[in-house]
Amino acid sequence: MHSLTLHASATTMLHPTLAPRLQQAVRLLQMSSLDFAQAIRDALQRNPFLEQEESAADNDTNTDLGTDAGAEPLGDEGAQPLPSHAETWGVQGLPRTGHADVDGSLSDTLAARPSLASHLLGQLRVLPLSGRDLTLAAAVAESLDEDGYLRAPLHEVGDAARLSPAADPEELQIALRLVQALEPAGVGARSVAECLQLQLQAIPAGPARETAAVILGHHLELLASRDLRALARRLGQAPAAVEAACAAIRRLDPRPGWRFSEPAVQYVTPDVIVRRIRGQWAATLNEAVVPRVRLNRSYVALFQQHRGAQHLELGTHLQEARWTVRNVEQRFATILGVAQAILRRQQHFLAYGAMAMKPLALREIADEVGVHESTVSRVTNNKFMATPCGVFELKYFFSRGLATASGGECSPTAVRGLIQEMIGGEPPEQPLSDVEIARQLTAQGLRVARRTVTKYRQLLKIEVAERRRDLRAGRAAAQPAAAEGQAKGGAHGC
Repeated sequence: MHSLTLHASATTMLHPTLAPRLQQAVRLLQMSSLDFAQAIRDALQRNPFLEQEESAADNDTNTDLGTDAGAEPLGDEGAQPLPSHAETWGVQGLPRTGHADVDGSLSDTLAARPSLASHLLGQLRVLPLSGRDLTLAAAVAESLDEDGYLRAPLHEVGDAARLSPAADPEELQIALRLVQALEPAGVGARSVAECLQLQLQAIPAGPARETAAVILGHHLELLASRDLRALARRLGQAPAAVEAACAAIRRLDPRPGWRFSEPAVQYVTPDVIVRRIRGQWAATLNEAVVPRVRLNRSYVALFQQHRGAQHLELGTHLQEARWTVRNVEQRFATILGVAQAILRRQQHFLAYGAMAMKPLALREIADEVGVHESTVSRVTNNKFMATPCGVFELKYFFSRGLATASGGECSPTAVRGLIQEMIGGEPPEQPLSDVEIARQLTAQGLRVARRTVTKYRQLLKIEVAERRRDLRAGRAAAQPAAAEGQAKGGAHGC
């Protein structure tokens, strides 16, 4: 009991001195590079004893330091330079400039993708419509969501058009039908069933189209549950005919507007850059995220000459400034140490890709760097490494090992890469099921259950085997139609 009391007393005595600095160190360590930069800017504005150190790179804006992490690595002739301060990096490792230069940035050379509304408006403007009909149809087109559906009630669309006199229900229905007749087929629908019904013309005329129309109109719930036997009984048709109609429906697009939506791209600033120097991979800090903060020696000297009891607040600022400088150094030293330790264990990943990833635990890196596992966990969260393979969060390189038949271990990342390669090389007409993938992995010495294959496939955002077959069949069927449309367009153009 006495020893516990003494320990508690010692902790109480040390707490006022150590706790604030440790708390600041932990807080700064677990921040992302953007949050950390903002915290340092706030500290520079708030604390008179801190100043930003200017470097030669800040004064020489013409120095070409930019590089592309997605480019091929250099050989022994030299090392890839670090990116400039004006660059951020996309999730795939491509630099994106933060300023406009004489030649323009990469984004300036890319064609802007038209929005769904502008695509539909372009079609409406060539139709022989009155000004009132065009206004109402344009209001419907601009009310569609990213998937191409009309979620708002028609009367609200009419109110948004602000016509005088106000549009009546019949005019609004005409405007809706005009939009639903545009390309891509299926836009302007109020439900999935209506969206698919608008695309029935894409199914060749015949029994399959007629059966598909009946299914979409009256038996959508059985289609969703894939109950072909019940559908065949309800329709009084052979199962093969019903299956053909359902396969044709599955080739339709339930989200016709998605191709016009801009993909959400996250841009991050990597904390570490991986370069190849004289045949060896090396990790270095990205200078763009390392703040040049230091103590203002003039203010420190002035304060020490005139310090007194009336300057307690300035003394607190000076102490915080010293902590900030030390914690900044500690943050980046820890990040670099962890990154270098990861790189030493994952060399093959850079050479061969995800299938060469090795199992890695936090404890291994913590023991090598000389820190606690919780510190490694904080360092690897929201910290990014730019490699020739792309930009990855540091925690991406950690995973538990899966047992192999030979008694070794394999990383789940490597298994996911192998699954992706197997699916990529599968026969289009006979895609691999999860059971078959698990069987082939077992034959290669990897003990992976079917449910694990399913989980990894879903993480890779890959559809089930049946859906992959239908999508490939739909693309194959669409290619002749697209070629015929281009031929007709070329004939009209001539």
